[in-house]
Amino acid sequence: MYEKIRDEITREFYKQNFSNDGQRFVAWYVHNIHGRDMIETREDVTDGPDDKHIDAIVVDDDNNTVYVIQGKFIGEGRVDAEPLREVLASWSHFKDIAKLQETGNQKLKQRLSEVATAMEDDYSVAFELIVTGQLTESARADYASFQKTLASSDDFPAEIYVIDSDELQRRYDIALERENPLISHRIQLDTERYMVMEIGGTNCVVAAIPLKDCIEFPGIKDGTLFQKNVRQSLGLNNRVNKGIKASIYGTENQDFFFYHNGITAICNNLDISNGLLTVKGFSVVNGCQSLNTILSCSEKVKELDDAFIMMRFYEIPERERADQISVSTNSQSAVKPRDLRSNDRRVLAIKRSYEGKYPQGYFITKRGEEAPANKDRTLVVDLLELGKYMIAWHSQRPNISYSENKIFDKHFEQLFSRHRDYAPENVFALSHWMQEVRLRWKKDNPLGLNESLLAMQAYAPFHHLYAVSLCFCVANNMGQGVPDPVIAYERADTADLVSQVVDSAGACLNSALEAAANEPQPPNRVFSPQNWIKTKSCLAGIRLAINQYFMMLPAMPNGRELHQRLREGLKMDADQFKERWAAD
Repeated sequence: MYEKIRDEITREFYKQNFSNDGQRFVAWYVHNIHGRDMIETREDVTDGPDDKHIDAIVVDDDNNTVYVIQGKFIGEGRVDAEPLREVLASWSHFKDIAKLQETGNQKLKQRLSEVATAMEDDYSVAFELIVTGQLTESARADYASFQKTLASSDDFPAEIYVIDSDELQRRYDIALERENPLISHRIQLDTERYMVMEIGGTNCVVAAIPLKDCIEFPGIKDGTLFQKNVRQSLGLNNRVNKGIKASIYGTENQDFFFYHNGITAICNNLDISNGLLTVKGFSVVNGCQSLNTILSCSEKVKELDDAFIMMRFYEIPERERADQISVSTNSQSAVKPRDLRSNDRRVLAIKRSYEGKYPQGYFITKRGEEAPANKDRTLVVDLLELGKYMIAWHSQRPNISYSENKIFDKHFEQLFSRHRDYAPENVFALSHWMQEVRLRWKKDNPLGLNESLLAMQAYAPFHHLYAVSLCFCVANNMGQGVPDPVIAYERADTADLVSQVVDSAGACLNSALEAAANEPQPPNRVFSPQNWIKTKSCLAGIRLAINQYFMMLPAMPNGRELHQRLREGLKMDADQFKERWAAD
């Protein structure tokens, strides 16, 4: 693995953007393992003078986790405890983000603004030490001690992981399969501690598994083991996870088996011979919290010879049956509403209405679901994305669009209950507006957008959609109100102005960002595009930029004709603007 990484970091991207092999190694990890694109990778790496032992920060909105990364590219030898102490120091700094932002370098200050926002949304924090060698025995003892310290902290609980050469190889292999992960694993069972049976035509294995064997399961931290689970890790601060952690570090850890309800796993195929269980298409549908907590205490777990957990393995290749088991078995900590919205009757009503109006279309309601091959891809709409579009357009709050939790918990009733008769034509229009927006967010950057915007593809495209809606407001001198999506789309399409409106909206979003970046900042503060894009202040800046664009357009070369086309082509009646849906 070391040789592979050393070869890959000689590529042009790493040489041009990072000054030494240490930075390039961290960038390689962020890009390849965390799946960040090249622009995001450049923004995430903070290594340099005054980095406070923080080489990179990745804010993962999909898993609600902030990853704080320290890297040591020191060959394939043994790694002592010094890098671990640096990670512990960075954890201490993180307890006071305001002070850390005052003393850290420029890139660190920018990333910390986004971290602060994430922490307000209850993101968990995981520290990762990546090395290309193996820890010495004394370093491993320190690792166990530090792991306990971080996990047991009441004021700032966090997880710490050492990603050594073996784990690096495993994560790299999984990253290659991330688009369609299929996990296989072998577990050696104790001949006196398992049962094989068939129930309802289904092969089952029930076994007492040593806790130390659980930390060898692939795909825990990156979430691939929990593809079919209704949720990912809730972090160490969760009440149930605190109890699991206390059981591991307590004096009665031999009773862990009796304290715990067990773990449910399904697979496409299982085979057992002489106690060796082989599972293919391995996925845990109940036990995500437990396995993440067990892994976060891995060094202590390795010392426990008498701690077991009950696991149930079911051979269930049928997808719908697997989904039902996933929902039914999650009762240890309550399933949140956002996990079950796919079967909500209001969502199903929109699906039925949309597919009835557009027979070649398909409305995806379940996470991981795919549209049939015979459907028109331009007419496929995802429930999760539709909620984000609705918040950006109807609520005029694109700064909330990134948060699935807020949309499908806090704002679900507003979006899907009060507006249960939401027209399928509007679903079509929002989807097509967003398809046009996405065409401008390609690697070739056709609009010449600021690189900071391109690094925020989880957030900024929804602000672009919001800016599209504002073009109709400004063109019709509407200070208040939200244009009807389908009427707006039909007006622009009839006048052959869809591309022009989307281009103009993107340019205005870019102008708003650059204007905000040039505003004076308080002492010891730096402008953070990632923080700005999540605040309400950016919305006023985008509206101002669009107003200025329409005012200045007639004075631009060939602008008078375009100004006239926009005014006439985007014209809508006052009653075609509706009240903004509340989302505050």
